[in-house]
Amino acid sequence: MSAFESGSVSDRFSHHCHYGATVLDERRTRFTFWAPGVETVTLELARDPGIEAERFAMDKGQDGEFTLEIDCPPGAHYRYRISDELSVPDPAARAQHEDVNGPSVVVNPQAYGWENVHWQGRPWHETVILELHVGALDGFDGVRKRLQDWASMGITAIELMPINEFPGARNWGYDGVLPYAVEAAYGTPDQLKAMIDQAHGLGLMVFLDVVYNHFGPDGNYLPHYSPGFFTGERTPWGDAIDFDRSQVKDFFIDNALMWIEEYRFDGLRFDAVHAIDNDAFLLEMSERIKSRVSEMRHVHLMLENERNSASLLESAYTAQWNDDVHNVLHALLTGEHEGYYADYCDRATDKLASALHGGFIFQGQNDRRGHSRGEPSGHLPTTAFIAFLQNHDQVGNRAMGERLISLVDQERLEAATALLLLCPMIPMLFMGEERGERSPFLFFTDHRDELADAVREGRRSEFADFSHFKDEKTRAQIPDPNAVSTFEQSRPSAPGDDDPEAAMWHTRYMTLLDIRHAEIIPRLPGTTAMGAVTLGEGAVLAHWRMGDGTVLGIAVNLGTQRVSIDAPEGQRLYELGESDDAHTLAPGAIRACLSSHL
Repeated sequence: MSAFESGSVSDRFSHHCHYGATVLDERRTRFTFWAPGVETVTLELARDPGIEAERFAMDKGQDGEFTLEIDCPPGAHYRYRISDELSVPDPAARAQHEDVNGPSVVVNPQAYGWENVHWQGRPWHETVILELHVGALDGFDGVRKRLQDWASMGITAIELMPINEFPGARNWGYDGVLPYAVEAAYGTPDQLKAMIDQAHGLGLMVFLDVVYNHFGPDGNYLPHYSPGFFTGERTPWGDAIDFDRSQVKDFFIDNALMWIEEYRFDGLRFDAVHAIDNDAFLLEMSERIKSRVSEMRHVHLMLENERNSASLLESAYTAQWNDDVHNVLHALLTGEHEGYYADYCDRATDKLASALHGGFIFQGQNDRRGHSRGEPSGHLPTTAFIAFLQNHDQVGNRAMGERLISLVDQERLEAATALLLLCPMIPMLFMGEERGERSPFLFFTDHRDELADAVREGRRSEFADFSHFKDEKTRAQIPDPNAVSTFEQSRPSAPGDDDPEAAMWHTRYMTLLDIRHAEIIPRLPGTTAMGAVTLGEGAVLAHWRMGDGTVLGIAVNLGTQRVSIDAPEGQRLYELGESDDAHTLAPGAIRACLSSHL
């Protein structure tokens, strides 16, 4: 019995995408392709993937839109021929055969029957995120094997690095060119749905990182048939996208809605929206998603945004990755001061206090290049900021991919971890962090020939201005992104490994998350910052008025010298480090208390 004939539709979810291959029933499919740069388009269709493709002329409508409704079952392979010399994949295909340059696959989105049909998500203040790379965990089925462990330790959301089709089988996902297609190396669309379904059954939200600011360098055929997709300007990542054009806006908004409605993702993280630099598009994206989502459902929209646009967080978006918090904590813990850490190493303790009190550090001040950055953010809720000690960028964009555990002594790293998990911002971990993973996470790709050479040399030249890599021989030691070994080194250890250090870190995280779920999360709605003061180099004391009127106080010393302190009063939630003297705080120590007053 087909999905079109079987039972109730309540366990079937789909989103009608304007572009791409729309399965109408088990025999008929409608193809829609926007190609204003060409006069004719021919559909090349292999109804059975094992036979030669047939050709069918598509009907040209207004504004360069080509359509055709034809007998075609799910599973068929197809391309669009736009000239005698070139056939291209469907930019809105839900799946691909043989990578980004191969034929597209017709997918029936209603083929999967969901088990956890009543899942509506979780409120944002309950969020504890674990960011992960699906490929490094052996695909969607590999991720499924770890869901129970993450849920049991107190993680409430996993965030997937981009999973749309990219060149080759190994990639971070930010080189994608087909945003609707699920990466074949990770599994099928139905395997992705099964993973999300199982996560929901365990109480886990699933977020997705989407990339709408650029297309990758391999497999992007849009300029050949739709040059109006781009503005003609260049960005560091390629041609700038024209978000003022209605078809372009609809292409990306439709994609976001597909992930949310059809795959039932609980939220999206929009990559590097400072490269989009079009707030009107971002506002329309938010408005149209919210207009489509039931009021009963919790769907959360997150930003990565170097511009620190607090105004986007006032109503349109739920939260932003707070790079300011990461950067100042990293500078304090490691002493690193090159690159963007140069903006945070001067008076770093004051800047940490500023972040704990007001969210962003840069709220309009000039950065090291003399550019004003940011907007005032002190009026935003503490949960508008996602804090982290590590993520894919901050680990993987290091030349050797070292994790923080390899750069910092254990005591101070434990204190920073406790600050992350007990403060009222939303915490995020990076895969493996919860078990003290020491394997690196490196930058890896699967490009070929000249592009592979360019990526390898470009990667190494990025570090030429860093003191440790000024020597060409030293730069040559930076792992080749295209080597299989680079990818293999980036896989985190399996949870079952008999490793005492991993067990210690896992217990530490579980303890802290137990406290967060019991004492912090129930009080988070309505929390406001009351202020933060410096106690000495690397040491701060911060207070927050929680939503129920109690006061959370956290004193932490990430420095190397003991500091004096008026200890936070009230119920002791957590303490780490020497405790024989209540009026001083040793290096690597932290105290968190909850009281009825300041």
